Formats: sequence, structure tokens, C-alpha cells
Amino acid sequence: GYQVWPREVEEVLIKHPKVLEAGVAGVPDPYRGETVKAWVVLKPGQTASEEEIRNFCKENMAPFKVPTQVEFRAELPKTTVGKILRRELVRQHKEANP
Repeated sequence: GYQVWPREVEEVLIKHPKVLEAGVAGVPDPYRGETVKAWVVLKPGQTASEEEIRNFCKENMAPFKVPTQVEFRAELPKTTVGKILRRELVRQHKEANP
């Protein structure tokens, strides 16, 4: 049971040269109970692998904070003022992975 703050992980992800924006939240995990998942939007024309993003995180944060899953998206759900809707990302994850 470690505490991982989504904002902390997002700040590291945004420092990656290919990442435009990122959302991070805890999602259900059969082994751990909950695990860190990142949803990433890449800058136009960029490509990256899940492994590349995870390796960048491993170099810049504690091992238990590194996302175990990385999902690439064209855009992230946001409020009218532009704040990323983490709850919506988790809901979509649960629907896709019952």
C-alpha cells in the first residue's frame, strides 16, 4: 500500500520530449488491488512505445510510482476549463476491462 499522487506522475510524463499531455489514475489490479495507469497523448508526428515511456519514468521517479500500463490516446476527456477528467478515464478502463 504505497500512496501515489497522479499529479506527481503526470508531471514526470509531461517532461518526456514526445508527450503533449498525460493523465494518471489508479485502476483495479487483480494482484495489487490497484495499480498506476497512464493515458498519454503524443505530440503531433511523434511515436513512442509503452516501454519507452515506462523506461523514462523509471529514470525519473521511484519504482512503485512507474505506471504499469500506458495507453496512447488521440485526446483526453476534459472539463470545460481544460482539466483532465481522471474519473472518466478510469470509468472507460473498467468498461473495457470488466
